[in-house]
Amino acid sequence: MSKTAVLPQVRVAPELRQNVEAALADGETLSDFVESAVRRALDYRTLQSEFAARGQAASEQFASTGQSISTEAVLGELRQMTQRRRAKLGSKPAL
Repeated sequence: MSKTAVLPQVRVAPELRQNVEAALADGETLSDFVESAVRRALDYRTLQSEFAARGQAASEQFASTGQSISTEAVLGELRQMTQRRRAKLGSKPAL
C-alpha cells in the first residue's frame, strides 16, 4: 500500500470557500470536494492531450499520404453510430 500525499494549499477568496462549502453534498468534506475536482480536471486534461495527439497524427498522415476521409463519409458514420445508440437505448425498459 502506498502512502498518501498532500496537495499544496490553495488560497481563495472567502466567498469562493463559502460557495464551495454550501455546495457540499451530505457527508462530503471540503477535502473530498477538492480531490474530486482535481481528479476530474486531470481526466479532462488527459482527454484533451490524447485528442490533440490523435489530431496531430492524422494531420501528419494526411501530409505524408495526401489521403483523407470526406466530410460526408465522417458525418454518415456519425449518424449511423447515433442511430445504433438510440436504437439500443430505446430497446431498454424505462427506469
